[in-house]
Amino acid sequence: MDTLRRLLREANHTIIFTGAGMSTESGLPDFRSKDRGLWEKFNPSELANVHALLHNTEEFTNFYRYRLSEINKYQPHKGHLILAEWEKTGRIKGIITQNVDAFHHDAGSSNVMELHGSFRTFHCHNCHKEYERNAYLDGQTTCDCGGTIRPGIVLFGENLPQDTFRKAEQEASKADLFIVLGSSLSVSPANMFPLVAKENGAKLVIINREPTDYDMYADVVIQDKGIKSVLVELDNYFRFT
Repeated sequence: MDTLRRLLREANHTIIFTGAGMSTESGLPDFRSKDRGLWEKFNPSELANVHALLHNTEEFTNFYRYRLSEINKYQPHKGHLILAEWEKTGRIKGIITQNVDAFHHDAGSSNVMELHGSFRTFHCHNCHKEYERNAYLDGQTTCDCGGTIRPGIVLFGENLPQDTFRKAEQEASKADLFIVLGSSLSVSPANMFPLVAKENGAKLVIINREPTDYDMYADVVIQDKGIKSVLVELDNYFRFT
């Protein structure tokens, strides 16, 4: 922790990268865990795609209304709030996230690069008219034009948001400190950003419960502490020193 405190204190352009482990500390179950209700009710691998949206619309809609209802049961934890405050004070410059729950936005962060989109907004698949997520939950699933309303996430079979990826790559390139929070770094191409930062001279910190294939490149690896507890400890240090 001493090294991490020093790196964070000395850095001028710190970028945070978050994965599922950031959200599970809010209580939100990991989407990929098969020992949970999502897999008992639905098969995500068959429904999280464009084909299901177009040809299995009713089950697609039921699946995503269920996912949204699950997300709405939880809220950002103290770590999300700390990151939002750090952005406001300039301690960090932005957050690149693999998560789609929009907890970073809900916590007050503004420079958030959502690599896989989010449940923050919904839109018509045909005409792209936007809808509020709670309206979707309340049953508004068909657009005035007759198209299907869907979450603003990237489905299998769709292109990744290139503008977001370009911005994330620019931020990673400018970083002198890149901190990974709760990602296995196993999903490509999102896992390119830590190496982009490292190759451009940044210090790399990985905080994750399990080892990652990128640990060998990291300057600091923390596996024995939760993300929230690390962020609270760091925040207390900067508040009282």
